[in-house]
Amino acid sequence: MFAHFILALRQGGVPASITEYLSLLGAMRAGVADYSIDDFYYLSRAALVKDERHLDRFDRIFGECFKGIEAPPGETPRQLPEEWLRKLAEKLLTPEEMAQIEALGGFEKLMETLRQRLAEEKGRHQGGSKWIGTAGTSPFGAYGYNPEGVRIGQEESRHRRAVKVWDRREFRDLDDTVELGTRNLKLALRRLRRFARQGAPTELDLPDTIRSTAHNAGHLDLKLVPERHNTVKVLLFLDVGGSMDDHVRVTEELFSAARSEFKHLEYFYFHNCPYERVWKDNRRRHEVVISTFEVLRTYGSDYKLILVGDATMSPYEIVQPGGSVEHMNPEAGAVWLERLTTHYRRSAWLNPQSQRSWGHSQSIGVVRQLMEGRMFPLTLSGLDEMTRELSR
Repeated sequence: MFAHFILALRQGGVPASITEYLSLLGAMRAGVADYSIDDFYYLSRAALVKDERHLDRFDRIFGECFKGIEAPPGETPRQLPEEWLRKLAEKLLTPEEMAQIEALGGFEKLMETLRQRLAEEKGRHQGGSKWIGTAGTSPFGAYGYNPEGVRIGQEESRHRRAVKVWDRREFRDLDDTVELGTRNLKLALRRLRRFARQGAPTELDLPDTIRSTAHNAGHLDLKLVPERHNTVKVLLFLDVGGSMDDHVRVTEELFSAARSEFKHLEYFYFHNCPYERVWKDNRRRHEVVISTFEVLRTYGSDYKLILVGDATMSPYEIVQPGGSVEHMNPEAGAVWLERLTTHYRRSAWLNPQSQRSWGHSQSIGVVRQLMEGRMFPLTLSGLDEMTRELSR
């Protein structure tokens, strides 16, 4: 009954074998997953995915195959979820109405007002412009509009204006096996390569062997040299989630090209702006984090630092302690950017956002200033400029 699923996985690039498929069917017959779609998801992922690089593809294909799954016959029909009914009443505002709504007056004022609302509010609210609720113009809540607020209880961003998100968000890792369209990116990144022969002599040096043999009256005199390696070291910081979801494809192509071009490549994820911690696995980013100080201690100043992100965020996230959209950071993002660029003198920021829009974003202007102008568009010409800058 799951033949369409296994075929979709194989067509999507997940190498699930017939043996693994039979193991899944056996587990289903044994009642491991019962009638829970969540249990079936984890069971099928454990049975069919043997390489963590394919987890992203599996998630996408699983969602496509079982998006419209229905409850087993005989179950009592359930009413529509309450949140669906709430969204039906969502208030739609015209651009003129949106322009009339004013911000509260800064980050500190916004946080103080939120504390007061939490202390005063006693019940749920729909619409309106003051309380924490849904579908209104209050700075706090979900599915409404305010030019500067705190998003609470909303599945995904719509206007991208929140300065804080009071919900646990899940991001996914970038796929490092994307090949389509990466050839030109690889060619552009090759400007950074610097070859040297290091280590034990294991490679035949044919010209020197011929020369030495001729000087040795024809007796073979083999000459060996160390293998030639690219010695450039690259540290890649990748912004993920939020507005970067619009740029996943080009970022994955860059990630794949960098993984294939540089032997000494280390990468870390961050969200919007680097702070006191980064991570390697987006699925476990709340449990397994790496101190940014540890990164600075572990990877020397001979690494070239490349940050990839659209820098489209609230300016508070860069200049304000506690301004991170997801947590209360004790130090501003600007402090961490300065530490990184001071330690890694060869550093640059790649921005997938259209360069024509850079002048309309205050946060992009702040990041460009902190990077001392070393922000380049994530295009072939931008990569050429960046590699020339980092190769000086």
